[in-house]
Amino acid sequence: MRVITFGTFDLLHIGHVNILKRAKELGDTLIVGVSSDALNYRKKGRYPVYNQNDRMAIVKAIRYVDEVFLEESLELKREYILKYKADILVMGSDWEGKFDHLSDICRVIYLPRTENISTSATKIKIKDHL
Repeated sequence: MRVITFGTFDLLHIGHVNILKRAKELGDTLIVGVSSDALNYRKKGRYPVYNQNDRMAIVKAIRYVDEVFLEESLELKREYILKYKADILVMGSDWEGKFDHLSDICRVIYLPRTENISTSATKIKIKDHL
């Protein structure tokens, strides 16, 4: 089974590792789409702390990840799933229901997020300690 997931993966934390580990447990191959800098800017109005090439290298170095590619658009999820021949799409529970329309081409699973951890919370914590 081929599993695909997506994310920014900026300021890598245990929540990222947890979701990648659980996603990998669902199949043999884990493919990760890392959001491009431009996509993040369009989505959030700011760029990630680390650039897309660094984020891709960091994610690729995680032992659960088999393949990494650059996600250029949220609207291309269907095309990415088909291109990488994914059997399962894994997303965090904060996206619950938002990708159910893709269940015609793959199984869609929403995994619970790690409690009390997020990139936004990590950025605030860092800022408070400066």
